[in-house]
Amino acid sequence: MALAMLNGNLIKDSSPPVLLHQLSKTPELDTFNYQNCFMQDLFAHFPEILLIHRTYNPNDKVLYTFLVDGPRVQLEGPLARAVYFAIPAKEDAEDLAQIYQVFKKFNPAWERICTILVDPHFLSLPTLAMEFPTAEVLLSAFHICKFLQGKLYQLSLEQPVERVLLTSLQSTMCSATASNLRKFFILLSSCIAPSRVSELHPRWLLNDRIWLAHRWRSRSESIRYFQSLEITTRILSQFFGTNSSEKQGMASLCRYMQQNPGDKANFNLGMSPQDSHTTSDASPETPKVEQLVEAGIQNSLNAICTGPAAQLCLGELAVVQKSMHLIGSGSEKINIQILEDTHKVQPQPPASCSCNFNQVFHLPCRHILAMLSAHRQVLQPDMLPAQWTAGCATSLDSILGSKWNETLDKYLAVTLLTEEVGQLLKHCSKEEFERRYSTLRELADSWIGPYEQVQL
Repeated sequence: MALAMLNGNLIKDSSPPVLLHQLSKTPELDTFNYQNCFMQDLFAHFPEILLIHRTYNPNDKVLYTFLVDGPRVQLEGPLARAVYFAIPAKEDAEDLAQIYQVFKKFNPAWERICTILVDPHFLSLPTLAMEFPTAEVLLSAFHICKFLQGKLYQLSLEQPVERVLLTSLQSTMCSATASNLRKFFILLSSCIAPSRVSELHPRWLLNDRIWLAHRWRSRSESIRYFQSLEITTRILSQFFGTNSSEKQGMASLCRYMQQNPGDKANFNLGMSPQDSHTTSDASPETPKVEQLVEAGIQNSLNAICTGPAAQLCLGELAVVQKSMHLIGSGSEKINIQILEDTHKVQPQPPASCSCNFNQVFHLPCRHILAMLSAHRQVLQPDMLPAQWTAGCATSLDSILGSKWNETLDKYLAVTLLTEEVGQLLKHCSKEEFERRYSTLRELADSWIGPYEQVQL
């Protein structure tokens, strides 16, 4: 049934397939290779840089998606860059060589490939290098960014530290100069325990050859690039990665591509890349609507907030865009869960949240922004304290917009530590309080001397 559905969707494709190779020794697909005429033409025009993304389903079958990349590719939209889909029988050297050989057989332009971008866990790199001997294989900036994000979440760092690292990561990826990459390398090394920092492979940040393939993009181009790939990988995960049947997963993916012809309309052989962008209607449930909602939130933040306030909130929104879950609501409060953090949001103006960011800055945090995004709303002026609205709080600009200061950085670190210690002492038992207080007393006396009364 699933195979009939898959074949039906491929036959209905307005750009017919030039190759379809599959073996069905079992009820599921053993191998699958697919490319239509549009994909073949697209690769023929932009063969220089190829990005390979892998998507696993619950049965550990993997979908290889080949996407064109590089300065000449001005395509936007989900799957607009895709030029080949393949599912190997196994991820061993022999089966991977087979999908590469099928691709080469139907795409003579493969000899013009200069660079292939892959993820950090890519298997059988020697096989890839052997099949594409003229191409340089490099780690992809997008996949390094996703790898570092995942590792930072797994380390269960303190919230302020995690927030600083994630914001710095996003800023560095969008402006990957050698100086910015080294600064982030130093920041990682100083914020994470030496025993754990090696898990993040920070040396990748200092490999200039990796970043030369990405550095040509401006900041705005980098943001669009990462957003486009994020949406593409989410779609692949949604249709293939969550489906235990490879046939049904590919049928759903093909159906999505047929229902979104705008992905193909962005490329026209008779137009220049600048003229080839066309708008297309999107179904209400496609990620394009999510993009519009998030863009609306960004515009409302920039319009209502002061510059420093908007920067802080946009950092929170960046986290929301990567991981957001609306898990339930009550009559007055909404429960928002972002990864391991769960906080309560009071949506009535002025909006408030139980998280530390909102309690300290009284600004819309990631949880409030997640609520707005889920409800497809934007920030309203009455949701923001007056001191943060545009035109006010001019004295804050000089503080929040100032450059890094070592003395101020030490002061903030001590202040955060003092607040954390105070909270721990406040909520412990009397016996535990006495023990901890005694420890602090001894520490203070050892630094300053018992002859001085030190206030704790």
